[in-house]
Amino acid sequence: MATLSIIVPVYNGANSISQLVHNCLDELLPKHPSIEIVLVNDGSADNSHAVILDLLKTDQGKFVRYIQLSKNFGEHNAVMCGLNHCSGEVAVIIDDDFQNPPQEISKMVEKLETGYDVVYSYYEKKQHSWFRNLGSKFNNTIATTLLNKPSELYLSSFKCLNRFTIDAIKDYDGPYPYVDGLILRCTRSIGTQLCDHHARTDGESNYTLRKLISLWLNMFTSFSVVPLRLASYLGMFMATTGLCLALWFIYSWYAGGDLDSNIPKGWASLIVSVTVFSGIQLLVLGVVGEYVGRIFLTQNRQPQFIVRTVYENSSKES
Repeated sequence: MATLSIIVPVYNGANSISQLVHNCLDELLPKHPSIEIVLVNDGSADNSHAVILDLLKTDQGKFVRYIQLSKNFGEHNAVMCGLNHCSGEVAVIIDDDFQNPPQEISKMVEKLETGYDVVYSYYEKKQHSWFRNLGSKFNNTIATTLLNKPSELYLSSFKCLNRFTIDAIKDYDGPYPYVDGLILRCTRSIGTQLCDHHARTDGESNYTLRKLISLWLNMFTSFSVVPLRLASYLGMFMATTGLCLALWFIYSWYAGGDLDSNIPKGWASLIVSVTVFSGIQLLVLGVVGEYVGRIFLTQNRQPQFIVRTVYENSSKES
């Protein structure tokens, strides 16, 4: 069997990470004797660091590679760090909250070995809050439009990748990675696997509106020029609308029409024109500014992630 890497982005997972490692090893070692678990601590505010250091001192520690980031960079950046540090021919990305049980990993790997580059999990019923389910649905709809994603494919955070895909994704060194966008950019050999989905065992979800908007901005401005095209189309539409309004006002004047005798002539058309077109200009400038800002940060070598320390094999530190 191919060597297997389990990549876990850790954020405030002190109460769950030890049990997750234990369950992964119990489940996978009989089938995959060559295994590593890559834990990426994404600037956790709790004592996750101390818990993982204690874990490295146990017998299970020899299977763990622990990467401590210098601060919180975000989930996709932490996953990119894990992909850059994993050595397996196959990598499985799984969250630290037990919503995806480790027992499902073998199903994902077996499906991948039938010839796919990537396998995504999907669920009969997701145990998320209504807000996260709504956000996920909207995110998938946008990805279908902007990234040419197959409409039936659900972009789950629980997925399995082969070495070809891992190496292709690692080539991206921009500061705003979107892992699913990178996958869709390099392959269409994508399978799906039905998996169980459990309720969160501890703590609260870190899936906030701010992070959701940040994810959409990454998708919009890092992997698609569709927003720029939409801004152009919107500008052309509003220009056409303005021309039609002008023709209508001219016709109304020659026909002797008067919208309201109490309103000074020209006031309505002036206010409407200024309001509509200034709004469109600000919208277009905002979209262009977002692209220019990201180009600036990329050229300025904004780091994708910064590794503070790498720990592995209990006592080995680099």
